Amino acid sequence: MPDVYGLILAGGSGTRLWPRSREEMPKQFLALRGGNTLLQDTVLRMLRVLPAEQIYAVAGSSWKPLLSYQAREIAAIPDDFIIEEPVARNTAPAIILGCEFLRQKGISDHDVVVATPSDHIVKDATAFQEALSKAISAASAGYIVTLGITPTRPDTGFGYIEVAQTSEATQGLGWFVVKRFVEKPDLLTAEEYIKNKNYFWNSGIFIFTPTALHQELARTSPDLHEAVRGGYDYFLKNFKNMPPIAFDYAVMERASKVAMVELDAGWSDVGSWDALYDILDKDSCGNAVIGDAVTDGAKNCLIDSRSRLTAVVDAEDLIVIDSPDALFISKRGASQKVRSVVDGLKKRSRKEASQAPESARPWGAYKILCEEERFKIKRITVTPGKRLSLQYHHHRSEHWVVVKGTALVTINGQAKFVHDGESVFIPQNAPHRLENPGKIDLEIVEIQGGSYLGEDDIVRLDDDFSRQT
Repeated sequence: MPDVYGLILAGGSGTRLWPRSREEMPKQFLALRGGNTLLQDTVLRMLRVLPAEQIYAVAGSSWKPLLSYQAREIAAIPDDFIIEEPVARNTAPAIILGCEFLRQKGISDHDVVVATPSDHIVKDATAFQEALSKAISAASAGYIVTLGITPTRPDTGFGYIEVAQTSEATQGLGWFVVKRFVEKPDLLTAEEYIKNKNYFWNSGIFIFTPTALHQELARTSPDLHEAVRGGYDYFLKNFKNMPPIAFDYAVMERASKVAMVELDAGWSDVGSWDALYDILDKDSCGNAVIGDAVTDGAKNCLIDSRSRLTAVVDAEDLIVIDSPDALFISKRGASQKVRSVVDGLKKRSRKEASQAPESARPWGAYKILCEEERFKIKRITVTPGKRLSLQYHHHRSEHWVVVKGTALVTINGQAKFVHDGESVFIPQNAPHRLENPGKIDLEIVEIQGGSYLGEDDIVRLDDDFSRQT
């Protein structure tokens, strides 16, 4: 039996779920329907099939600290599980880079690689496990395999996979031979696909052996194949020159031996607030509520309100997304227009387009409570045993008030303990560090004051998480 390795693609960024997702906090790092983030749920699904030491993530260096922190919150993941992309180049170069890394680590050309996005929802993990087992069998038989999602509606937002009728080669084995991949159709075409029963949504999950991948690359993408022939180090060195192309276009659509395994597991790519509404549990009036909300006469609404109480009265088919610094409201079915909202904010250089008011960090988390001209107030939580980088700021001073736990604070090389109800002042340009030496979470309120309060005014002198910015 071949060994199986997992590649979790965790480098994507996007704002289709704004205002919760931002450039500095994309959706894979958000908890959208439970206690775990989408990334953490992906890791847990993979652990049902693979041992932790055979799971890797492909992402840019800027995501490494947060990715490592979230993965290790839920599993004993090895230190070297992140494969760093020098730049973002879409899924084809990312998957190839991961595969070449595994080959350099010594996997066999006939072992199986599972490449999966990190930002999807799969409600039925057991069904996913069963589908993946069938896909691994198909990959071992020489196919490049994808998981096809059982369509629930004629959706124009997905690419489709057309499969052949069950043939003798696949009879009873649990997979179909793929005839073709189809671009996102118009509504009438999508309705025909649903009636046909031979069409499935493309999940973007791929399973293959290195041998099959190399053989297909030689046919479908000669330039990528030529770069791959030089091995991992050569491919990494030339990664910036790789075309930014999706794996579907580079390989799957022109490959000669492609199979599909059906996945009926409550899947969603969470590509919009409408997509999230579709997959969430509803109350008797069709409302999907996350957080603290009152609905009086409201029907078929999605309400996400985690920072304060939101009341929706006698409204129908609304999407209401409340965050500490922005409120997004749209009719259901129109939430994709959030992209134009974000584009407009970027053109106006509004911080709400990129800066996240709540963010996880390798040492814990922070939440911006208030921000005005020349001052900002944050609530900072540091997990036991963790510490922030040794750093200083050119443009601001800080005042820390401990509200829970005990802080070990170092300022200009002098360390002291600061307890509940006590405070400490950090002057501008003074090297300082905050550490939680205790057994419970440390919580402080940080008041910043100065001429510039951006997150990029941090000069790191030493960091446990090897961050540069």
